[in-house]
Amino acid sequence: MNYRAIITDIEGTTSRISFVTDILFPYAKAHLPAFIQREQQQPAVAAELDAIRRLLGQPAASTDDCIAALLDWIAADKKLTPLKTLQGMVWQYGYQQGHFQGHIYPDAAAQLRHWQQQGIQLYVYSSGSVQAQQLLFQYSEAGDLRPLFSGYFDTRIGAKQEIASYAAILQHLQLPPNQVLFLSDVPAELDAAAKLGIATVQLIREQQAPSQHQRAENFYQIEVQ
Repeated sequence: MNYRAIITDIEGTTSRISFVTDILFPYAKAHLPAFIQREQQQPAVAAELDAIRRLLGQPAASTDDCIAALLDWIAADKKLTPLKTLQGMVWQYGYQQGHFQGHIYPDAAAQLRHWQQQGIQLYVYSSGSVQAQQLLFQYSEAGDLRPLFSGYFDTRIGAKQEIASYAAILQHLQLPPNQVLFLSDVPAELDAAAKLGIATVQLIREQQAPSQHQRAENFYQIEVQ
């Protein structure tokens, strides 16, 4: 044991799945169209619109076409980087305006603080953009938790069910896999990490189907040393 780094998922692990599905996604769906129409000339937004056009294979797609594609992707829960990035921009406004706070389980907040105080490096790996991850922890119900984390990973490093993604993370951490622990509620993600020798724990927060991985109902049950 004696892990030197812990990588944690967000949805279903540190935070309620319903926070994303019931609060963040509807907020983005309601506010994305006006945001894009208003900000489409801004370089960061324009770059994501160009990325959407590439994904659609339609270089001449209009802004309205891009918005329609985004709304379709939200409805289908697509894990596409331009969508995640633009959602993050809209959520930033919502957080800053106090329209909502990032949900985090009290046990997760307490143990993340404890592990960081023990000298364990903490990382986040989520399908949401790095910006969205940082916003959730910055404006969390437990206060600004960003100082606890050494880094963040999103779909830019690869899909969460692909072994290569975890190989890239290990390369970044410069640690042997047996010194790294990955926490998630999704067995397929844990499977990919485990194939490289990364230790895994499945969080069973909301009646998720158990798997062959070590299981915990909360962060207090996770042994790290």
